[in-house]
Amino acid sequence: MRRSTLCAAIAAIAFIPLSAPAQTLDELTARVDESVQSRAKLAQVMVDKIFSFSELGQQEIETSAYVTGMLEENGFSIERGVAGIPTAWVARWGSGRPVISFGSDIDGIPKANQKPGVAYADPLVSGAPGHGEGHNSGQAVNVVAALALKELMESEGIQGTLVLWPGVAEEQLASKAWYVRDGVLDDVDVTLFTHVSSNLGVSWGQAGGTGLVSVEFTFEGEAAHGAGAPWRGRSALDAVELMNVAWNFKREHLRPDQRSHYVITDGGDQPNVVPVSASVWYYFREMDYEDIQRNYDTAVRIAEGAAMMTDTEMSYRVRGAAWPRHFNRTVAETMYEHIEEVGLPEWTEDDHAFAEAVQQSVGSIPSGMPMSLGPIGVPGPRRSGGSDDIGDIAWTMPTVTMRFPSNVPGLPGHHWSSAMAMATPIAHKGAVAGARVMARTALQLFMMPELVDEAWAYFNDVQTADMEYVSFIGPNDPPPIDLNKEIMDTYRPLLEQYYYDETRFDTYLEQLGITYPTLTRPISLPDAPESPR
Repeated sequence: MRRSTLCAAIAAIAFIPLSAPAQTLDELTARVDESVQSRAKLAQVMVDKIFSFSELGQQEIETSAYVTGMLEENGFSIERGVAGIPTAWVARWGSGRPVISFGSDIDGIPKANQKPGVAYADPLVSGAPGHGEGHNSGQAVNVVAALALKELMESEGIQGTLVLWPGVAEEQLASKAWYVRDGVLDDVDVTLFTHVSSNLGVSWGQAGGTGLVSVEFTFEGEAAHGAGAPWRGRSALDAVELMNVAWNFKREHLRPDQRSHYVITDGGDQPNVVPVSASVWYYFREMDYEDIQRNYDTAVRIAEGAAMMTDTEMSYRVRGAAWPRHFNRTVAETMYEHIEEVGLPEWTEDDHAFAEAVQQSVGSIPSGMPMSLGPIGVPGPRRSGGSDDIGDIAWTMPTVTMRFPSNVPGLPGHHWSSAMAMATPIAHKGAVAGARVMARTALQLFMMPELVDEAWAYFNDVQTADMEYVSFIGPNDPPPIDLNKEIMDTYRPLLEQYYYDETRFDTYLEQLGITYPTLTRPISLPDAPESPR
């Protein structure tokens, strides 16, 4: 995608304040900042409410209904079910350019259910999903910022369009590539994405971590009695196991930066029946598009070989994809100025004590909450690691990810411990800090459309000068909307009794009868088993 300087020119012409005398950017920034802080209660309620839903990817039914209902009540138009994903939506308000989008993920983690404010393993529903990544907090950041901005833009006649959207099934990298393919955000000029962290920060350039393609391989054979006539069967599970063995041998000859992992999603029905069908689900991660594609192609050939060896039929489907991330310099530098002005929340002694107890519970150094900001992230030696499908958005328009401080540092991630703080004052205050930065940054982009033009210049002349985005999903690949349905069908009825009722309780901690912080396990409470997690 290319965009000329015409974008900024049009935006500059379109910005005609209706009020007089015009206020300075600093004055307007102070007003929107104050407006965000006045909505701290809303941020707390949203953080707690979404935490209590505990929904997995593609099944974020309650979360999407709650957020879209709130935005609709506040004058946003809602398009639901975008890109063929039932829990995906786009909310819009305003008119003209620039068009600024706010995005944040909404899904949880399997077997990560955890009482908030309790510094030891203690699930509400054993084995159930939970927000062990902290994705319950991002929509609060974006909605609070958007409502404050909308209020100011209406009162001052500021031209521009706000767009909000959710990252559905981010843990399976299963939505944003489909948004790009189906043109969901084609009219957007800049995307400000938010993700929970333990500090407040932003970066530009090629980010650490990997991109990936997520692929499920299915083998079809022939059933037979495992003892009576095994020679008449053709085991699909044999094919799965041969593929896995071959891939594990192949790892020796792959670049150290690669990451790949799998789970067997279908291993047959029972031991005495030769499995007629079996499936294995892989993530293939690498640092750049070419290496991801190379490993993907290799895996397909290995799967074909496994099918030949077992006389089975093989098929495969893409279940998710993510490009390596590259973030915009102009937008990041603009945002970082606001990060420095906002600064970290005022952590209390209780916050530090809780953080230290959580850190100790997972074997990390008990350092408490961070007391100082880090520098803006700049390109450096690349490190392998995790993935995020915001990379697909970032390769189609100027994009940054703002990290906001709603969780405890030093945790393993994708783990029940990462849910401990996510409905506590730590999460509440961190979300407000993030919303302040988001609102201030977006306001500056609306007021100074030349920054949008500069952002596109970096995107066109630096980021994409020698690289063209090619999606890992094809034009006919459907989004995997079946993900996690059985799990949520099992656990949702058990979780519903714990949904947060903000009309009766001030906080979710109050509803659950939890004293914050609860640092040690009561003697009467046995250790929670680790096995379900």
